[in-house]
Amino acid sequence: MKISLNWLKDYIDITETPVKTCERLTDTGLEVEGLEHVEAVPGGLEGLVIGEVLTCRPHPNADKLSLTTVDTGDGEPVQIVCGAPNVAEGQKVIVATVGTTLYPAGGESFRIKKAKIRGEVSQGMICAEDEIGIGNSHEGIMVLSTDLENGTPAREYFQLEDDYVIEIGLTPNRADAASHIGVARDLKAVTDQEVKWPDISAFRAGSGQAVKVTVENNDACPRYSGITIADLKIAPSPEWLQNRLRAIGLAPINNVVDITNYVLHETGQPLHAFDADKIAGNQVIVKTLPAGTKFKTLDEKERTLLGEDLMICDGNSDGMCIAGVFGGINSGVTDETRRIFLESAYFSADFIRKTAQHHKLKTDASFRFERGTDPEGTLYALKRAALMMQELAGGNIVSEITDIYPEPVQPFRIPVSYAHIDRLIGVKIGKDRVKKILNSLEIELEDTTEEGFTAIVPAYRVDVYREADVIEEILRIYGFNQIELPEYVSSDFLAQFPANDPDKTQQVVAGTMVANGFYEIITNSLTKPGYAEDNAFLEAPKSVEILNKLSEDLGVMRQSLLFSMLEVAQHNINRRQDNLRLFEFGKEYFKEKSGYREQKRLGILLTGQMVEEHWNKKTREVSFHDLSGAVQMVIGRLVNTELKPKPLHDEPYQYGLQLKLGKNVLVSMGKVREAVCRKSGVRQEVFFADIDWELLLRESSSGIEFREVPKFPEVRRDLSLVIDKSVSFSEIEELAQRSEGRLLKNMQVFDVYEGSSIGEGKKAYAINFTLQDAERTLQDKVIDKTMNRLMQAFENDLNAIIRK
Repeated sequence: MKISLNWLKDYIDITETPVKTCERLTDTGLEVEGLEHVEAVPGGLEGLVIGEVLTCRPHPNADKLSLTTVDTGDGEPVQIVCGAPNVAEGQKVIVATVGTTLYPAGGESFRIKKAKIRGEVSQGMICAEDEIGIGNSHEGIMVLSTDLENGTPAREYFQLEDDYVIEIGLTPNRADAASHIGVARDLKAVTDQEVKWPDISAFRAGSGQAVKVTVENNDACPRYSGITIADLKIAPSPEWLQNRLRAIGLAPINNVVDITNYVLHETGQPLHAFDADKIAGNQVIVKTLPAGTKFKTLDEKERTLLGEDLMICDGNSDGMCIAGVFGGINSGVTDETRRIFLESAYFSADFIRKTAQHHKLKTDASFRFERGTDPEGTLYALKRAALMMQELAGGNIVSEITDIYPEPVQPFRIPVSYAHIDRLIGVKIGKDRVKKILNSLEIELEDTTEEGFTAIVPAYRVDVYREADVIEEILRIYGFNQIELPEYVSSDFLAQFPANDPDKTQQVVAGTMVANGFYEIITNSLTKPGYAEDNAFLEAPKSVEILNKLSEDLGVMRQSLLFSMLEVAQHNINRRQDNLRLFEFGKEYFKEKSGYREQKRLGILLTGQMVEEHWNKKTREVSFHDLSGAVQMVIGRLVNTELKPKPLHDEPYQYGLQLKLGKNVLVSMGKVREAVCRKSGVRQEVFFADIDWELLLRESSSGIEFREVPKFPEVRRDLSLVIDKSVSFSEIEELAQRSEGRLLKNMQVFDVYEGSSIGEGKKAYAINFTLQDAERTLQDKVIDKTMNRLMQAFENDLNAIIRK
C-alpha cells in the first residue's frame, strides 16, 4: 500500500524526517518496505531561473527566429536565440541556463549547451511549459507575472513541493490502516498529535426525489448508503487532485471518478458512482442473481456469476455492478453523465472475498472490503465526496441520504486484566499509561477496577476482539524495542490449546506412514459373507447384511480390515508386486442386540521382503519386529502412556502380541495363519496389525512432557540368564521394574540363544541394564547391590539360571 507523505500531512502534523516517520510506522506494526523520493516534476526544475528579456530583435539569418538578450541575475546579460512567436522585450520568462537538463512532457530529456544557431551564439533557452514538464502547451514561451528578482530559481515561483511515497507492507488484519487517515491514527498514538479530519459541516441534503434502494440480502450488505447529485460537469480534475492520485500510482480519469478514488484512499471507505440516468426504474436493488448469469464488467470481459455473488441491480433486476468488487460497463460515469447516484456501503468481508477470488479480480475496493471496513464510516465518506463534487464538478445535492442499516454493528466489549497485560508483555506498564495508549487508539475503558477494565473497541478494528489483541495494541504503541529481552527467552499465552482434530491427526499419522515407505489404501466396506462364516474369530450372526446387494461377494459389511487388505495384497502379488507395506483407515460393522455398531480401525499389513535386492544390501524378509516397529511408530506419535504387551495366539494369528491401555485392547498384531492367508489367495507370509483408532484418539495427548537432562552419568551392566521358553521378555522387564524401578532406566535384549547346550525347553537372554540416579553419581557398591537384587528376583520368581 502506498502513502503520500504530503497527503498524510493534510491530516496530522509531521515535523520529523521522512526516515524517522517510517521508523515510527514500522514500530507500530505498519512495516515500511520502501521510501521513494518523488519530484513534483522530473528534474525538479534544477537549473531553471526567472529571467527578463532586455532586448528582442529579428534574427539576421532566419525569418522565424528572434535574437534576445536576457538578464538571468548573473550580472552580465546573455544572448539567447528564441523561436517562440510571442517573445517580446520586457517579459519575465523561464530560462534554462547552460548545463541544465530539461525533461519535456512526453519526450526524452536533453541537456542545454552553448551553441551557434544560424551563425548567432545562444547561451540558454527561453522555455515553454511543455519543455520543462509542467504542462502540455507549446503555443509559445511562458510569460510570467511576478515581481521576483531575476535569477530566482523557477521552483520558488511555481512553489513546487517534492513528495515522499511510503510503501507499507499492510498485513491482512490491519484493514483499519488501509488509508491515509488510518495511518494518521497510528501516528497520533505515538506522537500525541491530533488527527485533523476534513470538515463536512457544510453538507446540506437536497429535497428532490431520491433513488429508491432495496437491500434483499442484509447478511451480505449490513449497511447501504447513497445520495443523488445532479448538474455535474465532467472534466479533468484540478492539478492538485491529479498529483495526489499520481503519487500513489493511480491514473486520473475525470473529476467524479477521481473524487471517489481520493476519498477511498483518504478514509478507507470505497465509493461507487452510478450514472443515475441509466438506473432503470430509478431503483437500486442489492441482491444475488441466479448462478450462471452473464455480466460484462468495466474491462469489457463477460463474467459468469455465482449464485453467491452480491450484485447492485436496477429496477429491472439487471446487474450494474459486482458489489464491492468491480463496476459494470453500462452504468459507469462517462463524459455525458450529468446526474449520479453515489454509493457508500458496508459489505460482508466473506461475500466479497469469495467473489473477488472466484473472478480473479483484485481492486482497491475489494482489497478493503474483504479485510473489513468501518460500518460507521459510510456516511462521512458519502458527505465528504458529495461536498468535493459540489466544489470541483459543479454538482448539486438533490436528494436526502438513503441509509439502510437495520442492525447496527456494535463495538467489541473485551474484559482485560492488568495482571495479564504485565504477564504477556513482560514488564509492568502503569495503569495511566495503559489508559492513555488505548484512548489514543480510540479504545475506551469502562468498568475500571484495580484488577482490570472492559475495553470498548470500535467496530472498524476488526482484528481486536480478544484480550490478547488488546494487549498487543498496548505493546505495539508502548514499543517492542522498549522491552528488554531476558537472558532466557520464553513465551506465554492466554488461550487453551484446541482439542485434537481427528481428521488432522489421521493426516499426520498417514503422512508419517507414507514417509516410512508405506502405501495407503482405501477398500470397499462390503465383503464376502464367507469370511465370517469360515473364520472362528469372526461371528457370522453379527454380520450386517445388505438388503439390495449387488452380488453375493458384496453381501455383508466387513467385521475386519484383514480380508479387505489381503485381497489388495493378493491382487498385487498376482501382478508380481510381492513386497508390500500397506495401511488403511477404515470402519468395521457389527449387528448387536441393541442395534448396529461401527468402529474405526487402522490396519497395517506387511508381506514380502523388507529390504529388496541391491548390490550393497542383503535381502531380508519382513518379520514380526518390522510390524511391531511400525505399530510403535504410530502409537508413539500420539500416546505417551506405556503399554503392556501380552502374548497372543488367538485366531487369526499364528503368534503375536496384544497391547493394552488399561483394560482395553489397543492393538492386536502378529503373523497371520497360513490357512487364513490361503483363503484370500495369498501364499506368502503376512504380518498384520489391527489398531483401535477410536481408542487411540481418545487417549492421544497434544501435550509434550519435558525433563531436565540428568546431571549424573548412567551405568550399564550386562546379565545373561537361562529361563523357560514360556517366560516372555515382558515378564522379565516387569519384574525388574518392580524390583529396582528407581534406578533402572532401560533394558535391552542384545542376544537370544536356544540350543541343546542349555537344555530342552530353555532359552538364554543376554540383557543390558541401564542404571542411573537423578540425585548422585552411582558408586560401585550401590551398583553391585542393585544387580544382586535383580539376579535374586529372577532366580526366585522366574526360576532363572544366571550365567556368570
